[in-house]
Amino acid sequence: MKIITVNVNGIRAAAKKGFFTWLEQQNADVVCIQETKAQADQLSDPIFHPDGYHCYYHDAEKKGYSGVALYSREKPDEVKIGIGWSEVDKEGRYLEACFPNFSVVSLYMHSGGASAERQAVKFAFMDKFMPYLRDLKKSGKEYIICGDWNIVHRQIDIKNWRGNQKNSGCLPEERAWMDELFDSNGFIDAFRVVNQEEQQYTWWSNRGKAWENNTGWRIDYQIITPGLKDKVVSADIYKEQRFSDHAPLTIDYDF
Repeated sequence: MKIITVNVNGIRAAAKKGFFTWLEQQNADVVCIQETKAQADQLSDPIFHPDGYHCYYHDAEKKGYSGVALYSREKPDEVKIGIGWSEVDKEGRYLEACFPNFSVVSLYMHSGGASAERQAVKFAFMDKFMPYLRDLKKSGKEYIICGDWNIVHRQIDIKNWRGNQKNSGCLPEERAWMDELFDSNGFIDAFRVVNQEEQQYTWWSNRGKAWENNTGWRIDYQIITPGLKDKVVSADIYKEQRFSDHAPLTIDYDF
């Protein structure tokens, strides 16, 4: 099973940059997309409903903001549009496809970079999301939670470690939260199961020459329940074309 996750930073803009042409060649089973920045009525063009996929969108109430999508070859048994928390669902941040033995989630976690107020919203979500994740793990079902988590985990996951300690996404409290997720609660960073190398980034700021100098952050993940750890076969960050300020993360699983 091949699963792709990517923050497209505007699905219509990514389409113009060739995203859907590339996607057609990938033969993915499930595709998780974040930051669609579009309403359903703006996505009537067939390009946004690729052949061979069941396509689901969860839009933000605010136009041109946030939003997630999920495409699946196999029709899910159930699709959960939203997490059930109004403050999160109005921003279109969570979409879950349920299959018989596992679920795949497209998640777009908040960024706190815009203001102290948005960072507080992010922390509030994190506080609520950790118990939710623990309950998912206790359910006995396997989960693959794909998306832009907007947090780097360790020094290996960011180029400018020292210079970003006070910036959202690299704050000590955020990284400690990731430690709790992986160490205390047993979730697995699927990418690191097969790749322990440095400078494996998925996002580059549009400021300066971040892309040219590979001054990046690894903030896009496929985070899995422990039962799937031995199913991870390979992982790839695609950088040959640029569809947005993030790169697609592809992971193959042997089911």
